[in-house]
Amino acid sequence: MFSLKSIAGAALVVLVSPLATAVAQENAPPAVIGRWDIVVTDPAGAYPSWLEVLRSGNSALVGRFVSRFGSARPVSNIEWSDGVLGFAIPPQWEQGDGDLRVEARMEQDRLVGTITEPDGSSRPFSGSRAPALRRAQQPSWGSPDTLFNGRNLTGWTTVGTGGGPANNWTVRNGVLTNTTGGGANLMSTRKFNDFKLHIEFRYPPAGNSGVYLRGRHEVQVEDNSERNWPLSTEIGGVYGFLVASENASAGPGQWQTYDITLVGRRVTVVLNGKTVIADQVIPGITGGALDSDEGAPGPILLQGDHTAVEYRNIVLTPATNP
Repeated sequence: MFSLKSIAGAALVVLVSPLATAVAQENAPPAVIGRWDIVVTDPAGAYPSWLEVLRSGNSALVGRFVSRFGSARPVSNIEWSDGVLGFAIPPQWEQGDGDLRVEARMEQDRLVGTITEPDGSSRPFSGSRAPALRRAQQPSWGSPDTLFNGRNLTGWTTVGTGGGPANNWTVRNGVLTNTTGGGANLMSTRKFNDFKLHIEFRYPPAGNSGVYLRGRHEVQVEDNSERNWPLSTEIGGVYGFLVASENASAGPGQWQTYDITLVGRRVTVVLNGKTVIADQVIPGITGGALDSDEGAPGPILLQGDHTAVEYRNIVLTPATNP
């Protein structure tokens, strides 16, 4: 036999449940939240981009965006309504004075939309969810492999960039040398998943280069002065994302070393014997990346489109269980 008390309780459950369901649905995170690897199509072909969408507070959406070049830019407000996303951000390195505008819709867990550049030109794009790249176990390391033989460019090839297709790379006295700036980048013909990389470099005053891991994540090589507020775009940083804990550089004209470990998205950067980034997650591709296929193996790429720079003793130890 049911008492009035139990009947009243049951009625309360019936009355509250639809309301609780409605509130839960209203507070459910929008499907667009997450990281997106983007491919943009323009008249010259395809190039990579990247977007992160985050919820701030109860309902606001914010994020970060990486265009073809430059660093990750904060997005202060992302509009999301009926499966359509939109935002605008100021120009960075693009041509034109207008905002860069992005509009996209969700199609079966993909983003499909248009980027309108600051100069008014528009380009279509599509985006897929970025892989987590979490590893189920600690890596086992193989044998060290010398990528640069000290004699010639065997095992390397050039790739044109915004700086132009000219090949300014040569080998001088056992040193891989980019003789002047404004030329092509140099990348290994082999591709890698997880690895440990040892590489030595030397730059002139005001020198600027970078080492791209898997061709997608740039560890900066640059002549930076010591100061109290290091930036992610300075030496030791992962460009636009991760800030080095200190400026451990030896300065221009000196040989310096990077020892970099990359496992999935987790990176450790040791500059001249000092750990400046310790097992941190790289959120996405950096500007100037070869592509946005983050789950695929990629080459080691050396930036040559800024200034002269030298590299030597490039040794990579691959993981045998990525």
